[in-house]
Amino acid sequence: MPYDHTTASTTPPARYGDPIYHPTPVQQPVMPLAELPPGVEMVTLPNGCRTLAYTQPTSPAPAPAAQPIPAWAKTTALLAPTLGGGIAAAGFGISYAAPGLIAMTDALWAAIALIAAGTLAPLLLRAGRGPGRGTTPVQHVTQTITASGMFGRATGTLNNR
Repeated sequence: MPYDHTTASTTPPARYGDPIYHPTPVQQPVMPLAELPPGVEMVTLPNGCRTLAYTQPTSPAPAPAAQPIPAWAKTTALLAPTLGGGIAAAGFGISYAAPGLIAMTDALWAAIALIAAGTLAPLLLRAGRGPGRGTTPVQHVTQTITASGMFGRATGTLNNR
């Protein structure tokens, strides 16, 4: 048998990672779809290759059974409009009462300021005088008045100490 003589190549074989490396796709024999066993299907992978794969049998999901509505849900559903209406009525009432409430708060702040001024004024006046400024001895005046009879003349004495 005659053989063709080949010459040795001077270039090293390409390795994975080299920029010129292009793997050649391997052609595998394709099995006819009619011969596939149950549970095996032809699938397409994310990189575009088509291959055979085992798949899970898909069974139809059972229809959910109708469940009764709980009592708390019915109660909440019935109370929701009532609660919403109450909140709306409260907001409506507050919108009408707002000018009066503002006037009442202004009067309350004025009363608080008056009480604070009346309480703090004597303390500030005493603190402003100090112990050495403007202190004069306290003068005591006593007065004695005497009268005799209903229409008698009153006499009195005045004592300065």
